[in-house]
Amino acid sequence: MLKGFKDFILRGNVIDLAVAVVIGGAFTAIVNSVVSTIITPLVSLFFKADATGQFGPQLTSIYGDTVTFPLGELVSAIISFLAVAVVVYFVFVLPMNTFKAHVEARKGTGAEEPEDEPAAATEAELLVEIRDLLKSQRA
Repeated sequence: MLKGFKDFILRGNVIDLAVAVVIGGAFTAIVNSVVSTIITPLVSLFFKADATGQFGPQLTSIYGDTVTFPLGELVSAIISFLAVAVVVYFVFVLPMNTFKAHVEARKGTGAEEPEDEPAAATEAELLVEIRDLLKSQRA
C-alpha cells in the first residue's frame, strides 16, 4: 500500500501539478491587485457605482428601488483568469514543452531505429503450414 502511494507521489506530473498550484496561488494575489487597482477603476468609468460600491447597469425595480447588476466583478474575474492563464502558459507550459521537444530530439539522434517485427501470420496461413507439415510427416 505504501509503495503504491510512494509511486503516485513521485510521478513527475503530480509534482508538476503541486508546483503549478502553489505558483498559481501566489500569482493570483498579484493579478487580483492589478485588477482591483487598474481594471476595476477603468470599468467604473463606464458604469456608475451604487451605494454599496458595486458598479454596473442599474435598473429600477417594480418597487422603485435601484438594482445594480455588478458586471464589474464579472469583468474583473474574467480578466484575472485570462491574466493567470497567459502567465502560466508562457512561463511554465511553453518552456516545458520546448524543453521536452529538445530532449526528445536529442534522444532521437543517437538511438537506432528498432527493426520492424514480422507481421503475425493469419489463421489461414497457419492452417496451410500445419497441412504442409502433416503431409511431409506422412511421406
